[in-house]
Amino acid sequence: MTTTVRLPLRVEQALATYCVEARRTKSEVIVELLEQRFMGTQAERTPYELAQEAGFIGCVSGTGKSQAASAKERVVAAIRRKHGKKSSA
Repeated sequence: MTTTVRLPLRVEQALATYCVEARRTKSEVIVELLEQRFMGTQAERTPYELAQEAGFIGCVSGTGKSQAASAKERVVAAIRRKHGKKSSA
C-alpha cells in the first residue's frame, strides 16, 4: 500500500541523515517505527548495533594511521620534548 506523508523539513533531514548513516531506505525505517508504535514491539538491537550507535565501531577519521601508531608517535614526541635532542658528538 502506498501512503504519502508530509514531513517537516527538520524531520525529513533527520530521516535522510539517519538513512545514509544506517544504510537503510526511508521506507524501511518508517515501517519499522510504525510497527513499533502500533504493535507495541521494541526491536531488540544486537550488541554490535548498540556498540556501533555508541561510536565504538566504525572508521576512525583522521590521518588513516592506526590508533596504536599515532599513540606511539605522541609518546615519542612527548619524550623528545621532555629530554630534548641529545647530540652524540
